[in-house]
Amino acid sequence: MRLAVLVSGTGSILEAMLDAGLPVQVVGADRPCRGLRIAEAAGLDTVLLARSQWTGAPDADGRTSNQGFEREGYSRELAAALHGRGADVVAMAGFGTVLDSSFFAWDGGRYRERVLNTHPSLLPAFPGWHAVRDALAAGADESGCTVHLAIPEVDAGPILAQRAVPVRHGDDVTTLHERIKAAERELYPATIAAFVNDLNF
Repeated sequence: MRLAVLVSGTGSILEAMLDAGLPVQVVGADRPCRGLRIAEAAGLDTVLLARSQWTGAPDADGRTSNQGFEREGYSRELAAALHGRGADVVAMAGFGTVLDSSFFAWDGGRYRERVLNTHPSLLPAFPGWHAVRDALAAGADESGCTVHLAIPEVDAGPILAQRAVPVRHGDDVTTLHERIKAAERELYPATIAAFVNDLNF
């Protein structure tokens, strides 16, 4: 069984996966990032499929607009790249690009029900990119993390595991998110391990 991990940032969740002994074989990224450097240092196969090659130029803040982004073409290319490296299961670890249905349907549905994601809330509460901010704005007394199967609809796939994290007096986005990430670094690798063990190869 070959596990692919998709990263876009610091790679802290990837580090937790490696520390847990998960069978990571390939790491993919949509931009140059520390996560790729961690993978290279660990001797893992890497693939950089830069999102910028599939969209317009970055704005003044260095961010790339979704306008003009060829999501289907990007999703197909990434699926082909992972398949070419033998990936059987995919774990998103802070991956910053939403993949469309063509990724999951590629090659007769190779990655359907084989893609896991982690999200910083107790889904279905607070889906989307600003989950921690939204939880604080709503006055929630509890947040946490959710590991779920990824589907084309964002943060809507079947839930595999959750862990609650209390919201403390004086929390801001940074402090709450750091405690959620600590919970993720324990829950996500354990959930992936159980998922992989349940698959028949």
